[in-house]
Order: sequence, then structure tokens, then C-alpha cells
Amino acid sequence: MALASPIASAIVFVVSLLIGALGIYAGARVIVGRADYDHAIVTALIGAIVWAIVGFLVGWVPLVGPLIALIAYVAVINWRYPGDWTAAAMIGLVAWVTVLIALYVLAALGITAFDAVGVPGV
Repeated sequence: MALASPIASAIVFVVSLLIGALGIYAGARVIVGRADYDHAIVTALIGAIVWAIVGFLVGWVPLVGPLIALIAYVAVINWRYPGDWTAAAMIGLVAWVTVLIALYVLAALGITAFDAVGVPGV
């Protein structure tokens, strides 16, 4: 019996969010020494919401729109973690690389698709 579409969508969202949070957790642990996965989950969720809203409002503007969305995402990390904008950008970069690696492995094993919630561009 197949899962109903809303249930399947919710499961995909939650799993993607947890993978995105894993990336933020890894970035925060490496860059600022903060090892709190619950904090990373909330940060990933807020980051995904902000990314979606800003992307909707200005994402259609070539080059500038996606850049503004990325800055808004880094601003969420900067707000949620100690350090400056450079530390926030580095957390975002480590998160992005971590999620790329995790999703590559999971996709290669046929477990999931190559996307995650909470880390832009992945």
C-alpha cells in the first residue's frame, strides 16, 4: 500500500530538513564549536523559510535575486550562531559541502533524491 501524497510529502520534508540540519550542525561545530543538533534543525527550518520568502519576492531578478536570498540565508545563520558574518558564511559553506556529500552517498545507494531542505542550492 502506497503512502498518501500528503504523508509522503511530509516524510520527504522532514528527512530533507534533518539532512539540511546535519550540514548546519557540522558547519557550526567546525567553525564556532557549537554542537547542538536541535539548534541546527531550527536554524535549517528558519533558513528554508527565509530563503523561500526572499526567493519568491526577488528570486526572479537575474543574479541579484539569488544573491539577496543567499545573503538572507547567511543572515539567519549569523543571527542564530555566535561569530560574525564571515563565520556565518563559513558555516553555510561547510553545511553546503556536508549536505552535498551526504546526499551524493544516499543517492548513490538509491535511498533518496539529491535535494535537502534548509541548505540552499542543494
